Amino acid sequence: MATKIILTETIDTIGIIGTEATVKDGYARNYLLPRGKAILATPQNKKMLEQQKARLELQIIKEQEAAQELAKKIEGVVCKLTAKVSNEGRLYGSIVINDIVESLKAQNVMVEKRMVLLADPIKEVGSYKIPIRLYKDVEPEIVVEVSGDEKSE
Repeated sequence: MATKIILTETIDTIGIIGTEATVKDGYARNYLLPRGKAILATPQNKKMLEQQKARLELQIIKEQEAAQELAKKIEGVVCKLTAKVSNEGRLYGSIVINDIVESLKAQNVMVEKRMVLLADPIKEVGSYKIPIRLYKDVEPEIVVEVSGDEKSE
């Protein structure tokens, strides 16, 4: 079954604050409602939402502006990572999201793991453009440069 909810905060996978969405019963009952991330979409709550619309729109604008500011800071940031490589230039391990997040943290750029849009782990030396999703439609790209630290057989 599905439950209609109204989001009280922005959740990437569902929508932005103040929007109405339909989610599975268990997700609403066990996660969204107890944590205050959503309320049931009842006529009474819809009426309350209409009254708070101006405040919600202001909050959406603030979230977008904050994401735009961070996007300017992040755009073009270079993460230089080293790993052991074979003679063919393939990595013995791979570069994963955690490595990128740690490298960004070292440069005072704080992002969450879920924001890094790395489709597959990086397994070869080279330069890669990786998008970072900060907000809906705000996805600056960083450059991840992978180099080998020692040649072995």
